[in-house]
Amino acid sequence: MLLTTRRTLKSFVFRVSISRNFDDPKAQSVISGHLGWVRSVAVDPSNTWFCTGSADRTIKIIWIIVSGINLDIGKGISQLPYMKTIVIGIIINALMISLFSRQISPYGGKIWDLASGRLKLTLTGHIDQVRGLAISSKHTYMFSAGDDKLVKCWDLEQNKVIRSYHGHLSGVYSLALHPTIDVLLTGGRDSVCRVWDIRSKMQIHALSGHENTVCSVFTRPTDPQVITGSHDSTIKLWDLRYGKAMATLTHHKKSVRALAPHPTEDCFVSASAENIKKFKLPKGEFMHNMLSQQKTIINSAAVNEEGVLARAGDNGSLWFWDWTSGHNFQQAQTIVQPGSLDSEAGIYSITYDLTGSRLITCEADKTIKMWKEDEMATPETHPLHFKPPKDMRRF
Repeated sequence: MLLTTRRTLKSFVFRVSISRNFDDPKAQSVISGHLGWVRSVAVDPSNTWFCTGSADRTIKIIWIIVSGINLDIGKGISQLPYMKTIVIGIIINALMISLFSRQISPYGGKIWDLASGRLKLTLTGHIDQVRGLAISSKHTYMFSAGDDKLVKCWDLEQNKVIRSYHGHLSGVYSLALHPTIDVLLTGGRDSVCRVWDIRSKMQIHALSGHENTVCSVFTRPTDPQVITGSHDSTIKLWDLRYGKAMATLTHHKKSVRALAPHPTEDCFVSASAENIKKFKLPKGEFMHNMLSQQKTIINSAAVNEEGVLARAGDNGSLWFWDWTSGHNFQQAQTIVQPGSLDSEAGIYSITYDLTGSRLITCEADKTIKMWKEDEMATPETHPLHFKPPKDMRRF
């Protein structure tokens, strides 16, 4: 059983660096600004910005690097002929939107604040914590869901909510967009995954069958097009056309809080407190467990195209696996920010950017952390000691 090539091996080692130097596009940072736990994250399909949802009832849009855009978000995007612009963050609050930015002049490198703290727009929004976010790759829409039972569609050109989807009887914990058709999926505490037509706001299906909260959902273009994980410790594969369950996977003993599909392979992993398991699609055949035992609640998982699986724990642990072999090659621990309690070390949500080289974590200490590849890592400085077991656990 082989691990990977040297080129892939370098991406296994991640580091987090704290910097306030926003002028350097390569600088990574610990981003603060939320007033509550940061519960959800989504990356824009253009890979230029990402958004986070929090228990403070706000959504923050943070630009990674943007060059040559108009800072007046109410007038859309246009070219700036004499300025290079790096936008630090757009904050979408439950009551207001504020724009924070910096401009860098090509003449002498002078830096100044353009509209720091300036109120751009007033909006109504979520009245409870935001647990789910998704950004459309086909439209200028962002979708959010929260404990207030609300699912909202935001038009990012008009900077306002243009649609709301009503039907959930309790908090909405998970949200996903279909990759090829205009369909939105939401799962919540009412034990139902609901399928919505984005434009008409009509509920197409109510995928019922779970006996507890639907806390994770993802969708794919081919059958089964919907996969859900629940606190009832089961995973269900759904036929989207007929709204019926195709299979129920009962391999876990505890809540399935996280699902993560591979970007290019027809397989996915599910995470619960007792283990992480790998399944093959379309039938949901169990492949193997990810090696190494953990004793924590797993809130989120993500995998990039190079086969680096990351999982985030309620105790602030961040572990990395090789996708093919199941080898746990690295274990890290997040650092609680000064002024926070040790109990606020939990990580609630993680995602890779589209390059797969940066990992974004949303944490209980009210911060967002950017993790980056260690470009100096080599097989000599970070050797892998891995001996494949004689047999893999198949249960």
